[in-house]
Amino acid sequence: MATSNVVSAQDTVRYVGSTLANVDYHHGQLSPAMGVHNIQTMRANRADAPKPTAWTYNHAPMLAYWNNKFYLEYLSNPVGEHEGAGQTLLQSSSNGYEWTEPVIIFPPYKVPDGFVKPGKKDTAHNNFAVMHQRFGFYVSKANRLYALGFYGIVLGAKDDPNDGNGIGRVIREIKADGSFGPIYFLRYNHAFNAQNTTYPFYKSSGDKALLAACEEILATPLLMMQTVEEADRNDPLIPLQKDFKAFNYYHLPNGHVVGLWKYALTSISKDEGKTWQYGPLRAPGFINANAKIWGQRTSDGNYATVYNPAEFRWPLAMSVSKDGLNYSNLLLVNGEITSMRYGGAYKSYGPQYVRGIQEMNGKPADGNMWVTYSMNKEDMWVSKIPVPVEDKTNSDVQDDFTSNEAITAWNKWNIYSPLWCTVALGKNGLTLHDSDPFDYAKAERLFPVSKQVNIDVSLTPVQQQHGDLYVEVLDSKGTATLRLILDSAGNVLTKQGYRNKSLGKYRAGEKLHIRIELNTATRFYSVTINDGKPSLNVFFQPVNAVQRIVFRTGEVRRFPNADTPTDQDYDLPNANGKVKEAVYFIHSVKTNSL
Repeated sequence: MATSNVVSAQDTVRYVGSTLANVDYHHGQLSPAMGVHNIQTMRANRADAPKPTAWTYNHAPMLAYWNNKFYLEYLSNPVGEHEGAGQTLLQSSSNGYEWTEPVIIFPPYKVPDGFVKPGKKDTAHNNFAVMHQRFGFYVSKANRLYALGFYGIVLGAKDDPNDGNGIGRVIREIKADGSFGPIYFLRYNHAFNAQNTTYPFYKSSGDKALLAACEEILATPLLMMQTVEEADRNDPLIPLQKDFKAFNYYHLPNGHVVGLWKYALTSISKDEGKTWQYGPLRAPGFINANAKIWGQRTSDGNYATVYNPAEFRWPLAMSVSKDGLNYSNLLLVNGEITSMRYGGAYKSYGPQYVRGIQEMNGKPADGNMWVTYSMNKEDMWVSKIPVPVEDKTNSDVQDDFTSNEAITAWNKWNIYSPLWCTVALGKNGLTLHDSDPFDYAKAERLFPVSKQVNIDVSLTPVQQQHGDLYVEVLDSKGTATLRLILDSAGNVLTKQGYRNKSLGKYRAGEKLHIRIELNTATRFYSVTINDGKPSLNVFFQPVNAVQRIVFRTGEVRRFPNADTPTDQDYDLPNANGKVKEAVYFIHSVKTNSL
């Protein structure tokens, strides 16, 4: 009771909203933040060997923005977590949508034969270190960009690379021309030093800018706090030497620092992280299990946290605050879970381990919030979240993707764009491509909450003998009340209970004009295709009101769910392969709320 009273008297981060996520749905039944673009940057494929994307355990991405480019770093293992050799990969992008192929920035590192951890019996023999990073980038005071990583050691079953008995933290400069500087050790664990390691200690470098950057990092408690799991347990440079994981932070206008850890643990520092007022303790109202939570100040002066608001690693959601302490809403960022194509140790399902851009590591030119995360610990993703964050629109949709205003419309759509089924804005309109047997392209648009609305859609299917396009109208919780389908046999169908009803045929390359008139009070809707006769239909499930329309190149996914076994130990059939590409052009979408 005394501890509770102390905390209540302090400033602390808290969630004061009433919205909660329902993990029976991948989207948690959450309404989306408007205009979020989810973009896959790397898709693991074992057939890519010998390229690094052939490794199928990929996780813990970090993000920076420097010299008008985004940089994304992630760790990788051949199959499962902390198994086999570990390496760190780097990607870059000038716009956040098109990303370079991953390149190795920290290669596998051989553990010295004969090494034994204190108190253990397993002995290193032809072992390679595994990588781990809570702190991936640093832009120095001299405006140089550095990547950082950590080489940990796993010897035997259930060994922990973050037990303080690793090798050490490494640093490397990323130069403006895309080349890299040499690798140096920034800080060793207790058993290692300049005499028994492959890379030199940073103090041996003649690069004054590197030396200065290393000293800046080591002198900054808020940066060193992020290394607590990996460092020696008595490292004097780490102010809070307790087993709290995945620290990140942001500053309040009064100079105080808000700290966040896994499990939505939080505390406040008034001296730049040297000491903390309490705890850390769970942020009241926040729900977050053992995945990361990210917090930052946004370009409009507000604050945002992004996290999995559940005991599972889905959905990926966000909350917004005006003062950096009181978070009042819960909105969807990414509510998709693609199929896990490759089994492996500790490969959790869902969009997880989110990280944004740390305060000193750049501000994107577009003023939006950018975050990165892994999907299923397999593929890399980024999300562009428009600032200011909006969760609704009061204006009817008048989006013409063939007009000069196409880019304005594009920025209001929510997209889910994997590398093999992209969503893009092109000369023919909003374009959905799909050649992925395990995923789909998805584009979604919010319109005013309506009980009665007319929707006009103009689109062109490029083919008629393969591919499927689903068009749904949803309520605020993502419940579909009607579904139209352009199937792989050239049919236009609508879902009527258990069965699908035919509305006619479509032809490859011919434009379709579809008009939907619906009324949630009567539960009826009519569909008119081109100049045909309206077809009257009943909702396949009732809703009180509708709020968005979605276009998706695959059927609804319900696997995994809350009862799915945690570890998938099998690969999917044809995990490396593509299917014949299907393409759809969406020319315009217009709504009229009655």
